[in-house]
Amino acid sequence: MKIGIVCYPTFGGSGVVATELGKALAAKGNKVHFISYQQPFKLDLFSENIFYHEVKVTDYPLFDYPPYELVLTSKLVDVVKFEKLDILHVHYAIPHASAAYMAQHILQSEGINIPFITTLHGTDITLVGKDKSFEPVITFAINESNAVTAVSESLKQDTLNHFKVKRHIDVIPNFICLNEYENIGDVNSIRNTFAPNNEKILIHVSNFRKVKRVEDVVKIFDLVRKKIPAKLLLIGDGPERYRLEEFCRIRNTCHLVHFLGKLKDTERILSASDLFLLTSESESFGLAALEAMAARVPVISSNTGGIPEVNKHGFSGFLSNVGDIEDMAKNAMYILSDEEILNRFKANAYEQAKKFDILKILPYYESLYKELITKNRAAALNNH
Repeated sequence: MKIGIVCYPTFGGSGVVATELGKALAAKGNKVHFISYQQPFKLDLFSENIFYHEVKVTDYPLFDYPPYELVLTSKLVDVVKFEKLDILHVHYAIPHASAAYMAQHILQSEGINIPFITTLHGTDITLVGKDKSFEPVITFAINESNAVTAVSESLKQDTLNHFKVKRHIDVIPNFICLNEYENIGDVNSIRNTFAPNNEKILIHVSNFRKVKRVEDVVKIFDLVRKKIPAKLLLIGDGPERYRLEEFCRIRNTCHLVHFLGKLKDTERILSASDLFLLTSESESFGLAALEAMAARVPVISSNTGGIPEVNKHGFSGFLSNVGDIEDMAKNAMYILSDEEILNRFKANAYEQAKKFDILKILPYYESLYKELITKNRAAALNNH
């Protein structure tokens, strides 16, 4: 198959999932063409069967904001036409689905028919999508897609609740590449750096936006470290970082909390940790939690959105109501206070992660691609 994948190239979950999906498809012999305004940060262009097409947006004095959606549409038309793609898979509804729809109809006017799949990842529906000014476009683009997938049952229900969607939505969960967590090498050097006195290591990874409630992470840690010697690692960056640093200074815990910024690969540092904290107010899936579990790290999380579909309460970690810092701290201390309990939860976390290995999820996408391509070819033959 010749597959076009449209995604955001940034550190967010949708871009990571789209990139890993494309890499897995390419490894099976498919020709995969990534189309974005920048090379996705996890994409290796020296891999066989992988191609990258940059969407170049030019500034014109006429525009306050460059018309990315139109430039993307033109690039999609160009790539489909000259690379002879079989299918387009767009990740994130805004503006990729509407651009794919426009490209599809431009190509139809030239006698080229190509189906497109829209995968909904979360904030395109739960945050941006609730903006009434976007609602008609998103509703139309979802309904006009040849297939729609959502990364969790929770996100599917949110989509059906907030938009007048008349079509079926398939749930295909996010996934993890478990082989990336094997043979990662010795992690003792990381533990010796951050926990030289054998303290427990708590960790959090996010983009530090308000919706992630990272201040709750620091508050939970503050309760835990008063009972159990511990360190906190914060990976990522964003608008809340300054407030978090100020919070640590006020509590005189700067020597216990380490801000590590954006890291491209988190497998080793996760594998050196004991407990992952995810306190989000809204989370369509909880990919960061799944990445932690793949590294054999149990998860203390809120029970919002799609997180309960990933983190199994009492098995791979614990779930609490959003903002219930005391309950989360209590659950964290239960796991950390006994080595036997901690090891059991670590093993369980990995068992839970196995359910989401890419080797188990990839066939769902392959089946959907083949179904749409077959239908499209049958329709083309009937028209002739």
